[in-house]
Amino acid sequence: MPEVSAKPPTILVIDDDAEIRYSLTRVLTSRRYVVTEAASGEQGIAMVKKGPAPDLVFLDVRMSGMSGIEALQHIRSANPRQLVILMTAFGTAQTAIEAMKYGAFDYVMKPFDPAKVLGLAETALQAHADLRAVGDYKPTINADDYREGIVGSSSVMQDVFKVIGQVTASDVTVMITGESGTGKELVARSIWKHSHRAAKPFIAVNCAAIPDNLIESELFGHEKGSFTGATGQRLGKFELCDGGTIFLDEIGDMALATQTKILRVLQQGDIQRVGGTETIKVDVRIIAATNKDLEEMVKAKTFREDLYYRLNVVRIRMPALRERGEDTPQIVDFCLQNLLKQRKTRVTKVSPEAMTLLIRHKWPGNVRELENVIYRSAVIAQGDAILVKDLPVEIREAVGLAEGSNPPFDARGATPPAVAAVPEPELAAEPALTLERALDFVHAELARTGQPILPQLQQAMHARALKAAGGDEALAAKALGLTKAAAAKRAK
Repeated sequence: MPEVSAKPPTILVIDDDAEIRYSLTRVLTSRRYVVTEAASGEQGIAMVKKGPAPDLVFLDVRMSGMSGIEALQHIRSANPRQLVILMTAFGTAQTAIEAMKYGAFDYVMKPFDPAKVLGLAETALQAHADLRAVGDYKPTINADDYREGIVGSSSVMQDVFKVIGQVTASDVTVMITGESGTGKELVARSIWKHSHRAAKPFIAVNCAAIPDNLIESELFGHEKGSFTGATGQRLGKFELCDGGTIFLDEIGDMALATQTKILRVLQQGDIQRVGGTETIKVDVRIIAATNKDLEEMVKAKTFREDLYYRLNVVRIRMPALRERGEDTPQIVDFCLQNLLKQRKTRVTKVSPEAMTLLIRHKWPGNVRELENVIYRSAVIAQGDAILVKDLPVEIREAVGLAEGSNPPFDARGATPPAVAAVPEPELAAEPALTLERALDFVHAELARTGQPILPQLQQAMHARALKAAGGDEALAAKALGLTKAAAAKRAK
């Protein structure tokens, strides 16, 4: 279970209005947070730099002297992991855009709603605890070892690598199968790079992206006047790729007429331009790929059987990402290293909880979808790590993660590091305040319904205590001032 920290979270409030500082401090200390104050942006920056850095900063946007946006930039520059919540009475688009642009965790509107302030503080402090739990950056791979971009050490990927090595020394035709986004073109490029044709061109053609009436011209070229718009002679991909390797992606979408001409290239090694009569010899290795079931297409007579057997001399099947979940951390690390090299993000790592969700996700879009999610999450992450909150909501919902909960294991199969538990408002507040809130709730419900609600209230308080205690019944009972047996009885 999570370990409850003996040290309460620390919060710095920066505002030039003494009344605002006083009010916000009272709200925050009701949760037993340790609050310090600064009367200006300059003073707040000095306190953050001097240390120890607070767990969270509340920062006013409009102050005399340095503005909150300026102070935010200085604070985040001094400590990129420092979480800052801006406070403003003017909820303009400009404020919101600038706040997020310069790395604010969030912003809150004045006048304050105490419940919203406490909820936002709790969320930010949990993110702070998650960031601390991530630890220092330790790359799982050396990106230079994966120059081809095919990442993975699972047994299924080792089989792929072996076949690539076996076919590079010859000109054998290769068929690469697999779902979209699994990296079929990367395999084709790897075969080309390690073959004797590496000094010659590699040309990739997406057969699904070119209309049927243009695909022949694209592949074989055309003569001037051969069709409307053919104002001059044009060389096709096969001529341009002479001596090299051509990759026919999504070949299952190719029209039957074009399939016939591809078969001629394989059998005789020559082509004819559209509208031409000259036979042109070409020396091209063909690698094809598809996400369709060509065997079924052959049966349905939508794909030529003779072409299928000429293409399918050696088959390489690219596994879906869900079949090799153990490769996910390496792929994520590879993506982050590439983003760092391109200076598109400063994020270097992923929290164990977030990594667990990435491993569990089914990834219908495979590696391509994972790359997009990592890029998106890295862009919106406030620190140097991607946390659960930074992942798209569909990733969190797809694995059934309840709001505020953490996965039971991390990416390496171990229990995540213990983090400071942020207690529930009612349990952490002063007893008098807790009683006052409970009485107000009881009074309001009696006035509304006229029905006794003590059993429901007892169940609700037990549920909140149990959540704050991380599921530990004994700790929840202690927080309620009851024995474990009595607490369990009230929960029924």
